[in-house]
Amino acid sequence: MSGSTLGLYRPGTTVLHRLPAGVKLGGLLAAGVGSIWTRDPLTTSALLAVGVTGLAVARVPAGVVLRQLRPLLVLAAVLAIFHVVVSGPERAYVVVGVLLALVLLATVVTLTTRTTALVDVVVRVAGPLRHVGLDVERLGLLLALGVRSVPVVIGLAEEVRDAQRARGLAASPTAFAVPLVVRSLRHADRVGEALAARGLDD
Repeated sequence: MSGSTLGLYRPGTTVLHRLPAGVKLGGLLAAGVGSIWTRDPLTTSALLAVGVTGLAVARVPAGVVLRQLRPLLVLAAVLAIFHVVVSGPERAYVVVGVLLALVLLATVVTLTTRTTALVDVVVRVAGPLRHVGLDVERLGLLLALGVRSVPVVIGLAEEVRDAQRARGLAASPTAFAVPLVVRSLRHADRVGEALAARGLDD
């Protein structure tokens, strides 16, 4: 899967590729928690700058970044319009900027870290929870499936968007959201059936 350009690991020798998976996941978690208290445009801009810098350091092609962000543009536009109307342009910039910054940071992590390394970190950290009945191997499997589903959902979003344009429905959010949800659920069903067939699920 290393050759994927949609949300999965891209081989490289940059400092971010060599950085331990636990450090990158910890940084992403810290950014996510810190974003809860982000209230001003300056902090938002700084968070965006970190995301953009990370992509530059990891030498991620601009085309890959655009493909990562494209499915979010409709959501970002809706959020921006809503917050401009309800709470003003500054709040709109903060909400949308934080969302995009977190996506950029998550993209840096997934593109510079093998899925197996991410799963190993989560399983290792969650190890003590075995004593309270948590199946950490299953947790690791869920994480792996979640990461690998990112490029699938992005691909489905692009297919739906192309079909919209072909039918002259490019401006219809409903025509985009409904088939995307349906296709995503079908994909989830197929994954569930495959897991059950291999004895990995109930």
